[in-house]
Amino acid sequence: MKLSKYLSLVLMLMLFTISCAEKEAQDNDMDEGETSATNFTKAVAVVHPTEGNKAMGTVTFEQTSQGVKVHTEMNGLSSGMHGYHIHLYGDCTAPDGTSAGTHFNFEGSSLNPPADIDRITGNLGNLNANDSGEAIADTLIPNATLNGAKSIIGRSVVVHAKANDPSQPPIGAAGSRLGCGVIGIANTGTE
Repeated sequence: MKLSKYLSLVLMLMLFTISCAEKEAQDNDMDEGETSATNFTKAVAVVHPTEGNKAMGTVTFEQTSQGVKVHTEMNGLSSGMHGYHIHLYGDCTAPDGTSAGTHFNFEGSSLNPPADIDRITGNLGNLNANDSGEAIADTLIPNATLNGAKSIIGRSVVVHAKANDPSQPPIGAAGSRLGCGVIGIANTGTE
């Protein structure tokens, strides 16, 4: 009986030692200065048209101490205002863009926002397209982040057919989805 207890103890110590050695090897595989926590500073979404539409362009994101700066360049839009938002899923596979899901809520639950919410969730504002269908916009999203549990990386940007209606939170009643792009980590040129 004592021998089996002794062997069990030795086996447990061996497994613990192996586990520690594997963890140390993983830590040593990281580049110098690299940590396991993310610290992304830039991201980009390349927006492609949904079926039957022509909306395309880029939306770039830069983390700042005030929030996330957003720069958008789009074309293929009808002239006028078009709401655009960050959506919950980084999935643009559905022909109409609905696979991107609902808006991403920077401040709480995306799937169950409070009933009394008074803002459009995931809101990036409106794009004002000229007669050539081109729109350029710059904005700051104070509640957005590229890092942590509420990161926008891996989610999507959806450009809509109509302007946001601020009286219709949380969705904004901006109509059909003209274009969709997944938000990915941008090449910052530092590596």
